[in-house]
Amino acid sequence: MALPRNRQTDELFDSILQLKDREECYKYFEDLCTVKEIHSFAQRLEVAKLLDRGCSYQNTTELTGVSPATIGRVNRCLTYGTGGYKMMLERLGENMDDNKA
Repeated sequence: MALPRNRQTDELFDSILQLKDREECYKYFEDLCTVKEIHSFAQRLEVAKLLDRGCSYQNTTELTGVSPATIGRVNRCLTYGTGGYKMMLERLGENMDDNKA
């Protein structure tokens, strides 16, 4: 199921692109989403990182507490999705490398 490409979705993404730093993200997302939604997003990103590194479903469940169904969904996105997770994991990895220098 593809995201709806419409004015409302465009404005949402445009608003996110206006955020300047992590503190602004915290403020905006706390107003925009529930704590549970943010926690779920963060868990899915962690699952994607672990799966991308070759971690098994069982170990990923043990490390994150995420259900196998969610792990399967993230894995399907990593394997057959639009490439969004892979793109972000690469960028996060580059930023981590930059911070080490």
